[in-house]
Parts: sequence; C-alpha cells; structure tokens
Amino acid sequence: MRVRLGKARHRSKKRLFKEARGNVGGRSKLLRTVKETLVRARAFATRDRRTRKREFRALWITRISAAVSQLGMNYSTFMHGLLLAKVELNRKQLSEIAIANPEVFSEIVEIAKKARSAVA
Repeated sequence: MRVRLGKARHRSKKRLFKEARGNVGGRSKLLRTVKETLVRARAFATRDRRTRKREFRALWITRISAAVSQLGMNYSTFMHGLLLAKVELNRKQLSEIAIANPEVFSEIVEIAKKARSAVA
C-alpha cells in the first residue's frame, strides 16, 4: 500500500517555517535554506546561553567595582572583606544594591573595611 505524507510533511514544514520567521530572504522561505539556518541558529543559541552567564557576571563585577572605587576601596579588597565578615550577598545582589540604594551599599562597604582592619 502506498503511504502518503501530505499532512505529516505539511505539518513538519509548517513547524520549521514558523521557527524561521523573521529571517531575511530564502532563510525564511526555502525549505533547504530554512533547515540550514535553524541548525546554525540552534547552535548559536546553545553557545550563547553559556556566554550570557559570563557576560552578566562581568557586568555585575564592573558595577560593583565602580561603586566601591567611589568609596575609596578596590573590588578585590572589598570582596575579601565581605568574605571575612561572612556577608553572603552574591554579585548580582550587590550590583542591584549599589544602583538602587547607594547608602545601604556604603554601609556594606564599611562592614567590609572593618572586617579587613580587624584581621590586619
């Protein structure tokens, strides 16, 4: 018996074209090109999910460093002071505090300074 793939093939192609929407030219209109485009796009998506984590961490560190340097300290000594003071705030939280509540952040910096001076 002959098998007809009309409905299944149409559904499969429709799914691919829907995912490729927004691409330019044949990348959203031609089946072979769409398949190649999606393979590449999925590879980039996988790679960049990991890269995004690195980039955000670098952003938070830059923000903290800028805020701490205004208060007369550098990033590494600040983080070491927090470690000694057993303050368990991650870099994302510290960055948000530095932006939203500078007065609270300056108190945290003072805690780090005291912890460093107590050890030294």
